Amino acid sequence: MKLFLLISFLVLYALIIDAQILTSSNLPIVIINTNINPNTGKPYEIPDDPKIGATMKIIFRPDGSRNYLTDQNNPDFLNYNGRIGVEIRGSSSQSLPKKAYGLTTRKEDNFTNNNVSILGMPNENDWILNSIAFDPSLIRNYLSYDLARSMGNYAARGEYCEVVINGDYRGLYIFMEKLKIDDDRINIVKMTNTDNTVPDLTGGYVTKADKTTGGDPVAWTMQSYIGSTSYLHDSPKPNEITTQQNNYIRNQFTILQNAATAQNASIINGFPSIIDVPSFIDYILISELASNADSYQYSTYFHKDRNGKLRAGPIWDYDLTYGNDLFHWGLDRSHTNVWQFDNWDNTGSKFWKDLYNNPTFKCYLTKRWKELTATNGPLNYFAVAEKMEQLSKLTSEAMVRENIRWGTIPNQSGEIIKMKEWIQTRINWINTRLTNYTACSNPDLPALVISKINYNPLPVNKFDSDDLEFIEITNNSNQTINLTGFYFSELGVTYQFPANSTLNAHTNLILAGNSNTFQQFYGSIPFGQFTRNLSNKSEKIVLADAFGNTIDSVRYLDSLPWPVEADGGGYFLKLKDVYSDNSLAENWTIATNLSVDIDDNLLEYLVNIYPNPAQSKITIESNQIQLISFELFDLSGRKMTEQNNINSSIFTIDVESFMPGIYILKLHSGNKDSFVKKFIKK
Repeated sequence: MKLFLLISFLVLYALIIDAQILTSSNLPIVIINTNINPNTGKPYEIPDDPKIGATMKIIFRPDGSRNYLTDQNNPDFLNYNGRIGVEIRGSSSQSLPKKAYGLTTRKEDNFTNNNVSILGMPNENDWILNSIAFDPSLIRNYLSYDLARSMGNYAARGEYCEVVINGDYRGLYIFMEKLKIDDDRINIVKMTNTDNTVPDLTGGYVTKADKTTGGDPVAWTMQSYIGSTSYLHDSPKPNEITTQQNNYIRNQFTILQNAATAQNASIINGFPSIIDVPSFIDYILISELASNADSYQYSTYFHKDRNGKLRAGPIWDYDLTYGNDLFHWGLDRSHTNVWQFDNWDNTGSKFWKDLYNNPTFKCYLTKRWKELTATNGPLNYFAVAEKMEQLSKLTSEAMVRENIRWGTIPNQSGEIIKMKEWIQTRINWINTRLTNYTACSNPDLPALVISKINYNPLPVNKFDSDDLEFIEITNNSNQTINLTGFYFSELGVTYQFPANSTLNAHTNLILAGNSNTFQQFYGSIPFGQFTRNLSNKSEKIVLADAFGNTIDSVRYLDSLPWPVEADGGGYFLKLKDVYSDNSLAENWTIATNLSVDIDDNLLEYLVNIYPNPAQSKITIESNQIQLISFELFDLSGRKMTEQNNINSSIFTIDVESFMPGIYILKLHSGNKDSFVKKFIKK
C-alpha cells in the first residue's frame, strides 16, 4: 500500500512539474515564439529550412543572480529582446525528438541582420542553440571548446541556457557562436567571387572534411588509409565559389598530402612551408585527448587567410568523445588505447597519419603534449577534472528538468565520474606513445625583436591610415639571420618571409601595410608588405619560425599603460631599447621619425618628374629643394643607377635602356631628407 501511494505521489508530482516545468533557473532563460500562422491561428512549426520569423527574449540578470520567467517583460533583465530567423539544424541529431536550432538575430524589418552581443559574446548575428545531443554528461562539447581556447586557439564560445519555444519547455541547451569568418571568430579575410587572381585568390577560405548535409555538394575527395574523405566548401559557399578558388584551395591540400607522403619537412618546400604546424598539432592533441570518433573524417575544419598558411581548426562537434559513442546504433569507437587517425574507422585523409610519422612533426607534437599536460598546463588531468566539476555543478539543476522532459540523462554524476577515470587512463596511454622530444626541445631562435609598430597612423592628405601602417623588426645579433619561412603566426596581419631572405647584423627591416604608399610617404623602400591591417585597439603580433616556434611576441593596447598618443595621434610605438623586454608597456615610447621626419615628407610634393610616363629621359625639378643625390630601383629592389654630387634643383636621367615598367626614384636633399617618387618607363 505504501509503495502504491509513493508511486502515485511521484506520478502526480511529475505531472505537476510537466505542467509548469520551468519557473526559474540559475542559467539564462531563452524564450522563442514563432510567428502565427494565419490559416491555423497557431505558431508556425520550426522547419529544417528555411529560417522562419520569430521573437526571442533572453532573461539574464546582469549580477548573475537567479533568472525568473516572470522577468520576461522587465527590460532590465533582458539580455536580448527582438526579432530572429530560426530553423532546425544538425545532421545525426535531427533524428532525435529534441532538436538543435540555428538562428539569426534580425532588426525589426525582419530581414536585415542585427549584429548584437549575446550573453557577453562578441557582436554577431549568426548563432546556434546546441541541443547537447547524444551526451549523457551534458558537458562534452562545452568542456572541449573551453579546453581548446585555454590552449590558445579559437573555439566557439557558448553559455548554457534553458529554452522555451512557443510555450513548450525544450530543455538544456548551449547558446553558442556559429563558426564563420569574423574578426572575433575565424579571423580571416572574407572572399568574394571576384578574388580570382593572386594575391586575392590565396584567401580566406574555410573548408571542412565532413558528410553532406543540407544539399551541399562534395567539392573533392582525398584518400585515407581505409577509404576516402569528402571535403566541402564552407566559405565561400558551394554556390558562390569560383572554379579558380576551388582549384586553388584543393591544390593546397594536394601539396600538403604530397609533402606529408614524401616526409618532406623542408622549410622551403616541405609541409612547414604550407601549414601552420602548431594548429595541426593542437588539433591532433585535443582530438586525441577526447578520442573523438568523428575527428579527421567529419566536422573537421580548416582555414586559410590571404597570403597565409593552411591551418587546422576550429574544433567542432565533440559529443562522441571521452568514451561516448552512438551506442544505440551499435557503435563503440571512442577508446583510450587508439589513435583516431590510425584506427579502423573515420581516420581522415592520409596526411594526418603521415604527419604523425614524420620525426620532426612528432617531436613537436610530443613537446607540445608535455607542455599542455604539465602541472600548470590546461590539459593536466587535475585541471581538466576541476573544470568538469564546475560544469557538472553549473548544469545539475537544469539536468533534472532536462531529464523530466526527455528522459535521456539517467545518471549525470555517475557519467562524470566515468569520464574522469576515462580521461586519466587516456592521458596515461598517450604519455606512453609521446615520450621523446630532445631533438626539438631547444630550437635555435634568432635575436629578432619587434621594435616599432605603427598601428593607427594619422591620415595625411591622400594617404589612408591603414596604408601608412608598418612594423619594424630589428636584428640584435652579430650575425646575418636567414629569415626563410619566418611568419606572423597569429591571425590578423599576415606575412611569410620568402626563401633565402636575410637580415644583416644590427640592422632592421620594415614590413609595410602598403609598399607603394610607404615608399611615397616615408621615403624608403620597405622589405615587404603584410596582408590585412593592424587593429586600432589591440593585437598580438607573434613572429615565429617555420615550425611555429615563437621568436618574438608583442600584444599592444590602445589604452594605458601603453602610450595612447600612438592611437591616431600622429605617433607610432617605438621600443626604447631594442634589448629590453618588448612585452612590457613601460619599455615603449612614441616617435614620429622613421629614418626621415614624417612631417618633412610633405617635401615630396615640391618635386616634379616629367614626362611621366617617359620613353628616353626624365627630368626632376624642384624650385625650393637642393637635390644632392639619387638612387633608382626597379620594383624588385634592384638598383639600376645612382648619382652623387648633383647639387642642383633640376637635372635629367637617361632611362632609354630600361625595360618598360614601374621604377622607384629615391631622392636625397641638401638637408639630408630623403623621399621617393615613382615613374613609368614606356
